[in-house]
Amino acid sequence: MHKSVYIDINYDKFLKADYPTPSTCVNHQKNELTDIHQEYGGFPESYVFENTRIHQKFWEPNECDFNELGEKLGIEVITVSTIMQPPGNTIPLHRDTFYQIKKRYPDNTRTIVRANIFLEDWKLGHFLQYDNVVDSHWKQGDGHIWDSTVLHIGANNGMQNKYTLQISGFLLS
Repeated sequence: MHKSVYIDINYDKFLKADYPTPSTCVNHQKNELTDIHQEYGGFPESYVFENTRIHQKFWEPNECDFNELGEKLGIEVITVSTIMQPPGNTIPLHRDTFYQIKKRYPDNTRTIVRANIFLEDWKLGHFLQYDNVVDSHWKQGDGHIWDSTVLHIGANNGMQNKYTLQISGFLLS
């Protein structure tokens, strides 16, 4: 499941946030998404911390309006985070597994989705690829909603930080 979306909100707090020290999803990918990488001969050893860094901030409901985001997107919001991706870094091919939501709601049968919203207009070298589509030239507020079947890559091959908003939860309809 995939659809393109646009939401019009004030993004200043997300852009001006203090972002934590960098982390990486490489270990998760190596251990939990091995089926994706098998057809390519395994997970490439060249993906290391130094080129897969992200600075991810998780937001609490009292820090941003989960209800407003959910109403605009048609999602019962469970988690909200923002990612600042420095130049020269990529998030390798993956699918979202929604580990935290599945852990909190183990008996859930509803569709879990993630909205990935761009916090700024596109900048040279920033891109997102899903399935066989390369997305660039977006405007602030453009984005995508997908479920766990959509493979995607996010990269910053540009000269400025790339900012995205991730809203995860249950699809309402």
